[in-house]
Amino acid sequence: MKAISLWQPWASLIAVGVKKIETRHWHTPYKGPIAIHAAKKLEKHFGDELAELCEDEFGGHWMVDLPRGAFVATANLVACEPMLYDYFIEDSYPGRNEFICGNWQKGRFAWLLDDIRAIDPVPFRGLQGLFNASLQLPQTGQTEPKHG
Repeated sequence: MKAISLWQPWASLIAVGVKKIETRHWHTPYKGPIAIHAAKKLEKHFGDELAELCEDEFGGHWMVDLPRGAFVATANLVACEPMLYDYFIEDSYPGRNEFICGNWQKGRFAWLLDDIRAIDPVPFRGLQGLFNASLQLPQTGQTEPKHG
């Protein structure tokens, strides 16, 4: 399965369905299943609106409580669209929470996710970029992911 590491709180915001669009400075032609990995790094420089959104979603101790160094969700990457100012910004396409959770600068790319499913954290050391990892989630439990 393809996977991507995101700093917290963005990985968990995807896991709970608040964030369905991941904004990146690079394009991918890949479409299909993708595992969302919460990197060990926690972003500490963010605006008040994002902090309030995270507190509403995860509680007052979210900066300590969010899992890190683990897979937290699976999704289906359905498209990777270039962010054009008229479409993504002026028309309010992403919605308020998406706008708070992303970097909507012209020239970046919007990775559109659907069928997002939160999973119990599966420890894993993440990698940069889009990477391969075997992540098996049988009905009776989870197995440790391995580099693929």
